[in-house]
Amino acid sequence: MKLVVVSAGLSVPSSTRLLADRLAQATADRTGAEVTVVELRDLAVEIAHNFTNGFAGRELAAAQEAVAAADGLVVVTPVFSASYSGLFKAFFDVLDQDALDGKPVLIAATGGSARHSLVLDHALRPLFSYLRAVVVPTGVYAASEDWGAEGLQERITRAAGQLASLMTGPGRLPAARAAQEDESDVVRVGDLETVPFEQALQALRRPS
Repeated sequence: MKLVVVSAGLSVPSSTRLLADRLAQATADRTGAEVTVVELRDLAVEIAHNFTNGFAGRELAAAQEAVAAADGLVVVTPVFSASYSGLFKAFFDVLDQDALDGKPVLIAATGGSARHSLVLDHALRPLFSYLRAVVVPTGVYAASEDWGAEGLQERITRAAGQLASLMTGPGRLPAARAAQEDESDVVRVGDLETVPFEQALQALRRPS
């Protein structure tokens, strides 16, 4: 089992990387997953070149492959202008459009003030929902005052537990998408049956 951590921290040391490491460790403790860390700071030049020439450099290509092959992701960004950083967004812009389809993702962010905590729900969650990832219910935001204070470790533990459940549980989405389809094109996802939209529309058009 593979867990990939994407950290968009820019400084060394970085509170973003620190939060990423704590989330990864808490998840790995529950899953036994092999952890790979992608430091976007080190890929900034290759990401820019990918936009201009359409080709991924060696290190960027390795990061893209790691993300595509992961059983789960931990993604952490610093807050810039009330949203994720440009480098963070740029990395996910150069991924294959289906790379995160059905993949469990734990979202997290760091910032100087608790006032930016809504970045999780107003920016990160919509981004990964658009990329068709399965976003863990609990996101983790760490402001400067949260380090060493009560509550942060509890949020880390809860979020990591939810990610671990999605990675290892019988109802994880990648397995569900391998569910059998019968001749009527009804798709079973766990205990739920869904009918493709086109089929439902055709049924409405049939004469009674």
